[in-house]
Order: sequence, then C-alpha cells, then structure tokens
Amino acid sequence: MTEAQREVIRLCITKGACSIADFSKALDISVPTATKKVAELMQEGYIQEQGKVGTSGGRRPNTYGLNPDAGYFLGVDVARQHFHVAISDFKGEIKFFIQDISFVLEANAESFRIMCRKIKEVVSDAGLNWQKILGVGLSLTGRVNPEKGFSLSYFVSDDIPLKDIFQRELEIPVTIENDSRAMTYGEYMTLGRDADPDMLFINLSWGLGMGMILDNHLYYGKSGFSGEIGHFPLLDNNIICRCGKLGCLETGASGSALTHWIKERLKEGRRSSLYKVFSEKGDITLQNVLDAVEDEDVLAIEGIGEIGATLGRGIAGLINIFNPGLVVVGGRLIVGKDYLMLPIRTAVNKLSLSKVSADTKIRFSRLGRSAAAIGDCLLSRAKLLDLL
Repeated sequence: MTEAQREVIRLCITKGACSIADFSKALDISVPTATKKVAELMQEGYIQEQGKVGTSGGRRPNTYGLNPDAGYFLGVDVARQHFHVAISDFKGEIKFFIQDISFVLEANAESFRIMCRKIKEVVSDAGLNWQKILGVGLSLTGRVNPEKGFSLSYFVSDDIPLKDIFQRELEIPVTIENDSRAMTYGEYMTLGRDADPDMLFINLSWGLGMGMILDNHLYYGKSGFSGEIGHFPLLDNNIICRCGKLGCLETGASGSALTHWIKERLKEGRRSSLYKVFSEKGDITLQNVLDAVEDEDVLAIEGIGEIGATLGRGIAGLINIFNPGLVVVGGRLIVGKDYLMLPIRTAVNKLSLSKVSADTKIRFSRLGRSAAAIGDCLLSRAKLLDLL
C-alpha cells in the first residue's frame, strides 16, 4: 500500500465518507490522482461507495468510505487469570466483545501456544473465518516495548521477542502493547468529537498505570516504557512497592493498596461486611472489596475514598506538568464512582495550580472493562496500515 493510499484511508477513518473532491482538497492532490487512488483501493476491497451527498446545486457527487467487510482486527487483553477478546471490522466498529476467558499465561512457549489455540477458538465461535483476520493486537500488564516486541513481565529470552512467538503461532501480524496504553488509545479513538489532543488515561486496577495522548499521538518515550506513574516516588509511607523501591504512588493508590488498607483496618477490629470472609480465610481479594463498595459497606467506601485522595495528589501533579485537556480514570476501581471521584476532584482542586487545571476535565472511562481490548483492535489496524 502506497503512502497516498494510506492517506486516503486515514481521511476515511477521521472524516468518514468523502467525495473525490474532498480527497483532492484534503490531500492536496489532483482530482484525477484522487480518482485513481480511490479506484485502486476499491479494487483491493478497502474502500466502497457510500452513496451520493447533497449539494446546493448541480450533480450530487458519490462518496466513498471504508469497507467494513475488508477484514477484521482482533484485540486480546491479557489479565492475571483471564483474557478478554474484542473483534472489530475494518471500519473500527466493535462486532464482538468476549470477556473473562479463563487462562493463566505463563512465561514459556507452550503456554503461548495454548493461548493462541484459545484465541482461534474464540474467533471460530464468533462465526468468523480466521483468514479474514488481518491483524492481532495483544496487551499485557507491566513494561512492554511495542517496537521491539518484548514484555518484561512475560520474558522468554533476549533472542525471542514475545511478539514473534505469537506471530509465528497465529500466522498473521501481531502487535503487543502495555495495557494502560491500549486502554488510552481505545478511549481516545472512541471519544469522537469529545476527544482532546492532550489526554491522560489513568489505569486504576490492581496496580497503577498511565497512558498519554500528546498532540493527538500516543506517547511512548525513548525506550517505549512511558507511563509508569505507579512508580512515581510521591509517598512517605515506608511501604515497599513490588518494584522494590519505597514510596511509590502505587503503594497508596491502586487495587493492591486498597486491599492492604482494608485488611489493616479489619485487623484493628473495624466493623465491616468483609470481616466474615477475612476471619474465615485470613485474607480478602480485591473483588471482595469492590463488591462491598457496590453494597455500600462503610469501611470499603472509606477505603475507596482514601485511594481517591491519594490518586488525586498524583493527578494534581500530572496536571501541573502536562496541562492536559482531559484526564480519564479507568480500571477496575471505577466501580467506586462518586466515592472515588469526589476525593480525586477535591485533591486536584486543592493541590493543582488553578490556572493550569482550569481547562482540564476529569471523568471516568466510557469503555470500562473493554477499553484495552478495543484499543488493541484499533492499534492493530493503525500499525498494520502504518497510520500512527
């Protein structure tokens, strides 16, 4: 595919159906050249006629847009004990979202092969021919270098990038991405007119991650490891983070921090609906806590408030640094709703510079649990077509 053809597809993605005159004007090419490029893409099955557009007079021109049946893209969001799959058509519309497929991915080639078989089974169960899948995007927690295809969380060897293993098994182009960046891209691309060219996405789940859209582009950093907000040394709590350092923001603002805080309060004898589970098993899970939040357990709500206040401190600092137009909070803990958002806003209002934060909107993710898988689909399309 030539660069001129990619420009036509880019315009269809951002503007929708366009006429030949629209392509000619937007891409600064002649009408005959635009006509030729559209005809080539129609012949290859990427573009199709979308009907005629109304005008103030004269003949109504034909419009052209993406052919949704040109192929499909697969998004695979890998969590600790399961994975989610989203399937989009060529236009980027999500046709299927299958969540909570039980599987524990391990850092060995056999585990990867088993997962690939499961992925193909999901596609078959959705009634799609694997040959129609054009690309797969796969997101993982932890440090991921998309360009080189390595994941430090699922490391095999210096000579075998994780991406290559999946690509060999699935026999189609595969991209890998950090889950927070995938969520960021999914949210950004589905916001439409509400999208902001400078957007931060906070992934508040078991850990704490972040993705950044800066000047309408996903930001990676020098080595592809940008967004490690969870390991910003902000706190003076003397808690050792899973990274081995002290005072990381994640130790006070994450699902693991929430679970730890609740257990400490239960040990002190605080009353809660969680006490029965804790006394019987000696432990509680994050899901136990989140269920208690939804059931309006007072201790669980207090814990969510503590997490929100601490996270708000971090977001206030981010706003002072980046001056974003939009901050989106996603991840598992957003079930806390106003119990989480109100202390976030209070901390931001108290700690950020008012002139810097005045134009920043803060809100929850619209995509929820599907954000990363949808982002994976759209990233796979963007990278296959060299649209980023």
